[in-house]
Amino acid sequence: MLFSSIPFLYYFLPLVLAVYFLTPARFRNAVLLLASLIFYAWGEPKYVLLMLASILSGYGFGLLQERYRGQKGAKLFCGLSVAVSLSFLLYFKYADFFLENFNAATGLGVPLLHIALPIGISFYTFQIISYTVDVYRQDVKAQRNLIDLATYVALFPQLIAGPIVRYSDIAEQLKGRIHTMGKTAQGIRRFILGLGKKILIANLLGELCSIFRASDDKSVLFFWLYAVAYTLHVYFDFSGYSDMAIGLGKLFGFDFLENFNYPFISKSITEFWR
Repeated sequence: MLFSSIPFLYYFLPLVLAVYFLTPARFRNAVLLLASLIFYAWGEPKYVLLMLASILSGYGFGLLQERYRGQKGAKLFCGLSVAVSLSFLLYFKYADFFLENFNAATGLGVPLLHIALPIGISFYTFQIISYTVDVYRQDVKAQRNLIDLATYVALFPQLIAGPIVRYSDIAEQLKGRIHTMGKTAQGIRRFILGLGKKILIANLLGELCSIFRASDDKSVLFFWLYAVAYTLHVYFDFSGYSDMAIGLGKLFGFDFLENFNYPFISKSITEFWR
């Protein structure tokens, strides 16, 4: 389900907002978690189980790290948590890549697995890793409420396309959030700005890129136009989604950190990558 789609804008979001604000504060994380699972299951129902397994893994290892804090066991459990999380990601993302190279190197014909990449697996994997690392560094305490941790990992505004939010940045917000008309207005304004970037700029530039790829008559000027259009398409697509995610976060009381800081005026490749 895309933020810019009719089902999300006209049905899902209004219903979730209504239920969220009608629910007592202590149950609102549960509402967000349920909504997030439905949001994710809309595209890939079977992979919800994979995400839940990842969350349970991070939750368990977080508690174990805190139990053995100051001992060698804490480092071991942190390493195991990162390894388990990355193993899920590597399996789904690179299994066929490794098999292809193995076949090329050995001359064998091991059949490929043709595994579909679960949507958002990179984002929620790194969210879980950020949590376990924060617990290991003693930046935060291990979360004992499974629903609160699952809400952090599965929160639908940033589940599919980010921004990746460190657990330490919103740990307190998971316990309690302040809702004001000012923050709500900021959230709506930010969401509309991102929606405009996505629909009015990124999508139209994407159509231009598609026309270029389908064309058999490509001049030098057309190549330059494609290069500029593709660069701006990628930027406005990600920037628009980030704006919408930050705006949605404010509607539900969360303050996500900015993650786009004028990348095209960077002074170096390193700064641009950051």
